[in-house]
Amino acid sequence: MTPDLTTRPIGVFDSGIGGLTVARAVARVLPHERLVYFGDTAHLPYGDKSTAAIQAYSVKICDLLLKQHCKVILIACNSASAAAYELVREYVGSKARVLNVIDPIVAHVGQVYAGRTVGLIGTKQTVNSNVYRKKIDDLDAGVQLQSLATPLLAPMIEEGFFDNSIAGNIIETYLSNPLLDGIEALVLACTHYPLIKKQIAEYYKERVKVLDASDVVAAHVQHYLQDNQLAAKPGKIAPVHQFYVSDFTRSFEESTRIFFEQEVHLEHYPLWE
Repeated sequence: MTPDLTTRPIGVFDSGIGGLTVARAVARVLPHERLVYFGDTAHLPYGDKSTAAIQAYSVKICDLLLKQHCKVILIACNSASAAAYELVREYVGSKARVLNVIDPIVAHVGQVYAGRTVGLIGTKQTVNSNVYRKKIDDLDAGVQLQSLATPLLAPMIEEGFFDNSIAGNIIETYLSNPLLDGIEALVLACTHYPLIKKQIAEYYKERVKVLDASDVVAAHVQHYLQDNQLAAKPGKIAPVHQFYVSDFTRSFEESTRIFFEQEVHLEHYPLWE
């Protein structure tokens, strides 16, 4: 790898601001890397969009990230990872490496939980697509996956209800579903869910390991950069991240602070003029 490639940023995109939990985890394990984040807030949620629509949005977002000379593009959205990963990889070609949020968690489950029962919660689109079940079955590791759609959780978190009794009641109602009986680990298959990981862990009282996909994905990105000689060298000045959204509102800016755990300045970048 030529040295200048290591100085290029990592592109991260999501249907909105939920992917900031992944960006935050990446920034934590790779403090020398500069991030360019794009939240397609004009078209969220991707969960109820067609595959063709998600692919069209993803390609347009990649055009922006390639203009920013990103060395790696991370699809920080379960729906887009399922619908557009192969197409985006083909579209981007040799200009950047493309990673998704599904494969690292599938590999982790296969390695750590072979022959065991694992639960998964996510949006209706993610659960109904069966993408996790198919990929985990392909590993042939004897993992029994029990998936439950939890559609109220993401909008609840978006509205700021994630550390109170209302949130607690909704979380408990979902987790007590018989579909999740007998699990040894629970995959949080939505980028919003790390914000309620604490409440989920409290419900299980250490009986069940709660797998925060953002941490698993961040570790995967870290290893990928190191293995491919793409990691940035430590610098004296902290990198300045850039954040774009396709539709700007003040509430998005306020929410980004919660998701990314620091003050963030959003730039408005419409996908279609």
